[in-house]
Amino acid sequence: MSWLNGLLIAFASYSRLPVPQAAWTAENRRFSMCFFPMVGVLVGLAMGLWLWVCDMLNAGPVLRGAVGAVIPLLLTGGIHMDGLMDVTDAMASWQSTDKRLEILKDSHTGAFAVMMCGGYLLVFAGLMSEMRWGDAPLVAAAFVLSRSVSALMMTLLPQARKEGMLADNARSADQRMVRVASVLWLTAVAALILALCGLRAWMLPVAAGLCAVWYRHRALKYFGGVTGDQAGWFVQVAELAQLAAILLGRWLG
Repeated sequence: MSWLNGLLIAFASYSRLPVPQAAWTAENRRFSMCFFPMVGVLVGLAMGLWLWVCDMLNAGPVLRGAVGAVIPLLLTGGIHMDGLMDVTDAMASWQSTDKRLEILKDSHTGAFAVMMCGGYLLVFAGLMSEMRWGDAPLVAAAFVLSRSVSALMMTLLPQARKEGMLADNARSADQRMVRVASVLWLTAVAALILALCGLRAWMLPVAAGLCAVWYRHRALKYFGGVTGDQAGWFVQVAELAQLAAILLGRWLG
């Protein structure tokens, strides 16, 4: 039952999908991060369905891109976008590590965060406006890969704070099982998209991997470790980079 409860906790934490409530005990949370990529499966399927609808109705690029940018926010409640915005404010402060960590906890939204959110959504919508039903497997995979790498990085990097959502998850998690599950997710998704889409699919795991290297560098240099907000920042950046990689792969192919 702890595996099932872990699945329910993962969806309750990182999506707006209504699920039965599971007790948030340490035992139930041991495996919740193993199922974090399942939230990506949900978002990916919704994005693929939207691309199919757009192709069937011959929808224009503005509608295709705008709704495509909103779907992940609706399904996740914007939890990762919140992290992107908080990290943007913290980095824009040019303060000490301790001050940056304080800014991450501040509930106020700064001008830099608003500009980043607006710019991000514009670029995301622009990339989605170029996607077609044939790109659906790659688009869906991007949302799974970003969460698989995020869960893996949680087990590999030090925590910047002893409190917070990510720190609590890291303490409660069976880190060995999370690492194994994350690698299995990464391997399975990479193999599937290579089989379905050919060699251009290799650009997605490469893009996610490069974002992970950048994530590690920023987290250690500017924050002394990872936090939940930085994990959200990574998920958003990795998804945007992978959409760009899909388009680049088409242009080069």
